[in-house]
Amino acid sequence: MSASKSVLRTCLNTRQPSLLPRVQCRHESTARRHRKLLALPEAPSYTPSTSAPSLIFNPPSSAPSVYHTPLKFLPKDDKRRQMYSQALSASSTAALRHKTSPVAAPGTPLSSASHLPPRPSAALPAPVRTPYNKKYHLTEAQIAEIRNLRLGDPDKWTRVKLAEKFGCSQFFVGMVVKVPEKAARVEAEHQSMREKWGKRRREAREERERRKVLWGRDL
Repeated sequence: MSASKSVLRTCLNTRQPSLLPRVQCRHESTARRHRKLLALPEAPSYTPSTSAPSLIFNPPSSAPSVYHTPLKFLPKDDKRRQMYSQALSASSTAALRHKTSPVAAPGTPLSSASHLPPRPSAALPAPVRTPYNKKYHLTEAQIAEIRNLRLGDPDKWTRVKLAEKFGCSQFFVGMVVKVPEKAARVEAEHQSMREKWGKRRREAREERERRKVLWGRDL
């Protein structure tokens, strides 16, 4: 009783000018409302039907499709309204029938189309680059020519030019021939440029290297 009176007295005296710190008053209704918000019901897909461990299939939400017109923009007599309602009722019925994912059930064949997640209705976006197959067309003589050109004049015959000339990738050119002298020269040039950096840029690069080291750690 004395503690509640002291808190009440402190709250009432906050209007008067004082050097004491103000005390925040929280009523019972406020605390109860906060606890009530944390009491969330379990999702149907997270409620296992058996005590045995199982795998839950809960795909993330996807972006809205441009081919789906919202219902508010459709006329009342549009057939798409009926199609959307039928699809929604079918998906709701299937979700209530299977509380857990049928894929997680032991012995479930994955080849069955009814037990797999639905396929996306919209077509896949266009590829970033044209699909291609790897080519293994270079002969031993061409590989030897790549080595000779690269070792003879590495400044003229760079990886890019050799890859364009022989129709291969730059990674393959780097695997075929290495020029340690040019690599050391380029590294020395980069080191001379790094020595001209200011304090902020140097600290930013060091912080970036520390973050790279932490990427592979299990925190």
